[in-house]
Amino acid sequence: MGGVTDTDTAPEPPRRRQRGAAESLASIVLAFESIIAFLGGLVIYGLKALPEPIEPWWGIVAGSVVAVLMIVTGRFVRYPWGIALGWALQLVVALGAILVPALGLVALIFGGMYAYATIKGAQLDRRNAQLAATPPQQAGSANGD
Repeated sequence: MGGVTDTDTAPEPPRRRQRGAAESLASIVLAFESIIAFLGGLVIYGLKALPEPIEPWWGIVAGSVVAVLMIVTGRFVRYPWGIALGWALQLVVALGAILVPALGLVALIFGGMYAYATIKGAQLDRRNAQLAATPPQQAGSANGD
């Protein structure tokens, strides 16, 4: 019969890749900013802020494309080029302030959050790597005491 024996063991699930603080924080900022980018596209459409020969619905398309690019970029911030692509998207949002000045405030807020996520996250990653490399008996006051 199909009984359970001692030799039947469940396979161990694959271990997840360790994510650093910079990667985690930057991907979170980009994910939330993607919502704002889409809504910014709706604002551009609703205000008909695009120049005359361009149809207003292109605002929705542009906001959607930027939002999708932000979500995709969030998966690649583990690489240096992914961080740079995130900065390029911050610049795109800032350039949206030419059409709708309120997007300048969005760019300032989310750009600051992205800067904090990438800079402070990298500092935390370096500190955590240093603490992991230090044997416990030598750690002593590694917690700041």
